[in-house]
Amino acid sequence: MKKPLLGISMMAESEFVSAILPLLQSSSIEVLEWSFDTFYNVQEPVWLSDLLNFYSENNRLIGHGVYYSLFDAKWSDRQEVWLERLKQEIKKRQYKHLTEHFGFMNTENFHQGVPLPVSLHSQTLQIGKDRLHRLQDAVEIPVGIENLAFSFSVDDVKEQGLFLDKLIEEIDGFLILDLHNIYCQACNFDVDMQEIIQSYPLDKVKEIHLSGGSWHESIYRKKSIRRDTHDDDIPDEIWAVLPSVLLQCKNVQYVIIERLGYSIKTERDKQNFLSDFVKAQTIINVLDWSGRENRFWSKKEVNISKKPLEDAILYEEQTRLTKLLFDSVDPILVKKQDFQYFNTETWNEEMIMTAQNILKKWNPY
Repeated sequence: MKKPLLGISMMAESEFVSAILPLLQSSSIEVLEWSFDTFYNVQEPVWLSDLLNFYSENNRLIGHGVYYSLFDAKWSDRQEVWLERLKQEIKKRQYKHLTEHFGFMNTENFHQGVPLPVSLHSQTLQIGKDRLHRLQDAVEIPVGIENLAFSFSVDDVKEQGLFLDKLIEEIDGFLILDLHNIYCQACNFDVDMQEIIQSYPLDKVKEIHLSGGSWHESIYRKKSIRRDTHDDDIPDEIWAVLPSVLLQCKNVQYVIIERLGYSIKTERDKQNFLSDFVKAQTIINVLDWSGRENRFWSKKEVNISKKPLEDAILYEEQTRLTKLLFDSVDPILVKKQDFQYFNTETWNEEMIMTAQNILKKWNPY
């Protein structure tokens, strides 16, 4: 088995570019991940286009979508437009694979939204499969999904791996295993990281994400809430499990470090980011990768219906839930809502408030 390639999620901020310059100069960044749809309405600077094209021409560019919204229960024109623009992007550059987030964003101002957790319901699964099949149909490269950090209940945490496995099975898709997302769940629901990791189909993990985050005060308990904010160093707890996770994920091919560009403000931030990169590089290099072969993923043809699958009740509930959270309705009242698809009575009140704070920050309306 070839050892996985180590890279970064590319950001365009000048502070970020300054931080990674030594890594670029030493050819240490073996693969580049690019969230292409974040620049759909922005002109790429020439230097960025040249860098992306360089990695593309060397078969070292992977794509990571943000705004497709895999689980919106109502198909929208913006998703149709998103797929058309994706086709243009794929023609422009050669990506090794494409990934998307697990969640839904059904507000008009979706470019300022964040993916919310979906109900792990059979009908929700069918909606997700329909959207994922349309995504795979639009491109000739393998497609995968990233696990979500935020959950409303411990049941959702423990069931997400199985749900994702069912989601990708028909297209023979793969997973991104984001270890900081799992760290957030472990901290917020008092579950061991390894227990959560073992609930995922690790043989289908092709890519691993590493990042840091932040702690936010909670009004319900002394313990803070862990958030996946991508604005700090990678925690020690993630470094502790990384070697075993790499060896358990027998088909992993990429390890990507994520950090928001604006969060590298000081020389210390820059040095810590570089230190994290070298630490990941060292762990990968010292592990024994012999005796195993990488799985080969390719596009699997699937039949898709002419009309996208929709569910009016689920759409209404997604819309109502988003508005309840944005309006900061008392968590007790949210839990008492009459939903068919969302099991709100089991939700953690602290996580409801956390979702409210996230939506307030990003203002999807």
